[in-house]
Amino acid sequence: MAGLQHNGGSLRGGPSGAAVPRLWLLPLRAEDSWTLSEAERAWSAALPPAVQYRYRTSRHLLRCRLAACLELPPESVPLHSPPGEAPGLAEGYGAVSLSHSRDQLLLAWSPWPIGVDLEWAQRPIAAELLARRFFPPREWQQLQRQDPPERPGLVLESWVRKEAAIKWQRSSLATDLRHWHWCSEQQRLEHQLEGWQPPSVCVRRNGWLCAVVGQAAEQAIWD
Repeated sequence: MAGLQHNGGSLRGGPSGAAVPRLWLLPLRAEDSWTLSEAERAWSAALPPAVQYRYRTSRHLLRCRLAACLELPPESVPLHSPPGEAPGLAEGYGAVSLSHSRDQLLLAWSPWPIGVDLEWAQRPIAAELLARRFFPPREWQQLQRQDPPERPGLVLESWVRKEAAIKWQRSSLATDLRHWHWCSEQQRLEHQLEGWQPPSVCVRRNGWLCAVVGQAAEQAIWD
């Protein structure tokens, strides 16, 4: 992984027992009043109402989960998370990632860089079209060897793994989607230009596909 820069590095001096990633799959709703920083309140005030609610709720829930993980009050969590940007923590507090789909929210914290993505497992997709347009030729050829009824599920799993990888990488879909190759036969995720092969997992929880990419992803604790 040499040469790759991340926002949020390895944890230094963090709480005891925080040596593996932590994951939370939650309804995107707040039962309490929002706990936000002054910057988050200012940023959210400029958003359209529907986006504003999603932003405030997701950041409130992220702060509350991080507070328990880092042993800090929610308002003291050193989170920097402007709308439209990947969230980050101050140096020495680890790394975070989030993804939302419909009314669900997937949150992650790790001592190391991490990326997550979330999608409804039964979402209808134009699997062949998506794969032909966005997947590397080698992966497209591998997909053609699979039975047609299995292809939508394989494409969706590949897609969420790659979105999580791009968040781990701190890049964008437009820049890097075509460079990530998921080999389902060998269970290997690889960036074809850089050669990165970060650990990745994709699990189904309550009907949702949850992808996690980063060091010790397979050891992550679901809370």
